[in-house]
Amino acid sequence: MKPALSLFTALLFVPLTALNAAEAESVRPTLRAAEAPLNILLITADDLGYEAMDFLDGKVPGVTPNLSKLASQSLSFQHGFVNNAICCPSRSIIATGRYGHNSGLFGFNKLPKPIPTVFGTFQKAGYLTGVLGKVSHSTPDPAFKWDYVHDYAELGAGRSPTKYQAFAREFFARCKLENRPFYFMVNSHDPHRPFYDPNGRRKNGEEVPSRLFKPEEMVIPSYLADLPKVREEYSHYFNSVRRLDDTVGRVLQALDDSGFASRTLVVFITDNGSAFPFAKANTYLASNRTPMLVRWPGVTKPGSVDKTHFVSEVDFFATFMDATGVPIPSGLDGRSMVPLIKGGEQDGRDCVFTQIDYTIGGPPKPMRCVQDARYGYIFNAFSDGKFKYKNNNEGLTFAAMEEAGKTDPAIRARVDMFRHRVPQEFYDLEKDPGCTINLIHDPKHQAVVKKYQARLREWMIESHDHCLAAFDVRANPAQLAQAVVNYPRLDKSAGTATEAGEKPEPGDEPVTRPTATDEKAAKRKANRTTKKEAGATDER
Repeated sequence: MKPALSLFTALLFVPLTALNAAEAESVRPTLRAAEAPLNILLITADDLGYEAMDFLDGKVPGVTPNLSKLASQSLSFQHGFVNNAICCPSRSIIATGRYGHNSGLFGFNKLPKPIPTVFGTFQKAGYLTGVLGKVSHSTPDPAFKWDYVHDYAELGAGRSPTKYQAFAREFFARCKLENRPFYFMVNSHDPHRPFYDPNGRRKNGEEVPSRLFKPEEMVIPSYLADLPKVREEYSHYFNSVRRLDDTVGRVLQALDDSGFASRTLVVFITDNGSAFPFAKANTYLASNRTPMLVRWPGVTKPGSVDKTHFVSEVDFFATFMDATGVPIPSGLDGRSMVPLIKGGEQDGRDCVFTQIDYTIGGPPKPMRCVQDARYGYIFNAFSDGKFKYKNNNEGLTFAAMEEAGKTDPAIRARVDMFRHRVPQEFYDLEKDPGCTINLIHDPKHQAVVKKYQARLREWMIESHDHCLAAFDVRANPAQLAQAVVNYPRLDKSAGTATEAGEKPEPGDEPVTRPTATDEKAAKRKANRTTKKEAGATDER
């Protein structure tokens, strides 16, 4: 345990003895000695779609009362996004402030080389760092050690609001005892699959949500088919959303009781959209748009909404540093949102860029997207008409759509689109937010399609995106296929980011060909797993 701070160093909020002389000198000029340091509380959901939020586009009332309360106290960004709609690479962008192709974190891997992280920078500045849940996915630097950490098993499979509150209280008490500011990341495992099924068996200490929803209450989004099994699974998802909301309420109550609320910047976001087809692990609007709330007491206007600017998680690192006065490291792709948080303007905030490189297993599946308030353009480098895209978010919903598609041509077309994709997609997001009508070949839209293609290419050049090689040969199927073959491989030398029960997506091929010895070992392991963990929770 680090020694308690003197009054002087506490006012400076940086224990200079923990830094070398050069670091201390770089930090000192930014500090406000007469002010109490600003704390950071980042709360994240796992697989939460914006369409479930009461304060956004929610069509079902009473789902998120605690988040609605937080929204009434906060600035809400109508155009808030994550840059990668898969949990691990998404959280890596938060941690590094860089796109995956610049950090080396474009899949389920750890940092291939040392670069600054938001938690490491705060720790060096004297902050107490803490994390609850999703620890591996939120810690891409294998060398970093959180000051305070509790994970999946200790949190009722990440689904116990009571335990989240208890650990939050303990963390805040430690901050008070040590007289140190904090960076605290609270990651709920809700509403990740498996969703809460009232007829199922509760496992691993998970709790019952404070409200349960019925299939007949559901309003199914346009990108899914409105079928009985879809309604059933969607209601289970809403049960899990409500339990997430319970967790948020408990953690914020712990913050209020601690006395830190008045000097704590609270941010709420999800790592990606809901775990349904055409949402998570894609680049559609439902994949990347996130509820984004920022509460900064005395700075943000309660209940205000920014309806103009496009912001994303890549901006968080710079924003947190700017807000606290800690120097911003060089090399970040994002920039501070503090001017927007204070109610100002920022140029260059009229669109957002999103991407997928690798999913949880198998070969690369490069996707790139640029979208603004009106249109969205998507490039799927992996699409060759043969590759079958699968992921671990299909569940009852996609099975029901496949079955219905046998007799319903419209649903069959959606199923085929999900499985095979096409190299390019273009959507009118005002008229078709569910991205169901691809306008890429519509003669009326060819001029605007070229405009968005050019915008995406410009970003690829500026951000040094390795997908540019594939994009530039998109009109040549043979060259495009070769570009995907030559796509950068994941550097797993520093380890692979995993969570409890993670499995590769069904149907994926391994990135490298296994040896005979590997195959025998895998079979033995599979047999042991089947015997020991039959019926275990699928926590990917």
